[in-house]
Amino acid sequence: MSPTPPVVISQTLRRRRGMTEQAAMAAVEQACRRLRLPTIRTVLEEALAVAGKEQLSYQGFLAELLLAECDDRDRRSSLRRVKAANFPRDKWLGDFDYEANPNINQATINTLATGDWIRKGQPLCFIGDSGTGKSHLLIGLGTAAAEKGFRVRYTLATRLVNELVEAEDEKVLAKTIARYGRVDLLCIDEPGLHGTG
Repeated sequence: MSPTPPVVISQTLRRRRGMTEQAAMAAVEQACRRLRLPTIRTVLEEALAVAGKEQLSYQGFLAELLLAECDDRDRRSSLRRVKAANFPRDKWLGDFDYEANPNINQATINTLATGDWIRKGQPLCFIGDSGTGKSHLLIGLGTAAAEKGFRVRYTLATRLVNELVEAEDEKVLAKTIARYGRVDLLCIDEPGLHGTG
């Protein structure tokens, strides 16, 4: 499909110059719905007030609106990825009590939270006694990874084994393995065996 010629765009802009403020706001509302730009629709009046107060250029105003839409889409995508990971509860690295377990190095956890090890395809295994925070760190790192754009999936070790055995019985093992292979990070927890950390 070829781009719209500049003459057509210019004629469209000229044709709409005489719009009233009310008609313009209604047109923006309708266009935002059609183009699926909910954030711009929501923040438009506030953005207009700020633009007038700060004397933003047209380009500056447009950039602010579009960046707000992009930021909100990123935020919503992040929330969807965290939800899709299927964590049993919310856990964040910022809530982890390092004083309760001084054997866990906060700098190491912060380095892991960058996700570089995931990009490199390296495994990570937490080993320790019950109640030392393994599950908290697993879910916290998984949440951080999902927020950074990685596809994450949480499961219990027993559930994974049962699912694979059932898939083999039903002759869909390759399909099940492929589904797990589409994630960037598979978080396998085993609270039934060693406590809930």
